[in-house]
Amino acid sequence: MSVAASNIANVSTTGPLPASGASGTSAGGGIAPTFPAAYVPLRVDQVSQSSGSTPGGTAATVSAVSPSYTAQSDPSAPFANQDGLVAAPNVDLASEFAELAVAKYSFIANAKVIQAYAETTESLLDIKT
Repeated sequence: MSVAASNIANVSTTGPLPASGASGTSAGGGIAPTFPAAYVPLRVDQVSQSSGSTPGGTAATVSAVSPSYTAQSDPSAPFANQDGLVAAPNVDLASEFAELAVAKYSFIANAKVIQAYAETTESLLDIKT
């Protein structure tokens, strides 16, 4: 959930295009300002932990989305290149909201499994005559 939330929160965090360099020009002829790079979105992949005679389980791995940015027109940005383009995070909002929904229902399903286990254990240990 934190990866999807971070991607959604930073969908508008643009920066200079890498090909145009990370620094802009200053009108005063002094030292050129340096601008931070665009947000690099992340993704979560589920990897199977089944190996040999040990069945089941998954692990989540977090990696950067590739390509991490798309060129977007924003001529008013101080770091825009000569064509008015900036680097925008390559985030698909529909996919991110779908990931949030999947995470929510996965949490609910896991909580139900724990609840069923607790109820089963309680009924097995409840010895009445």
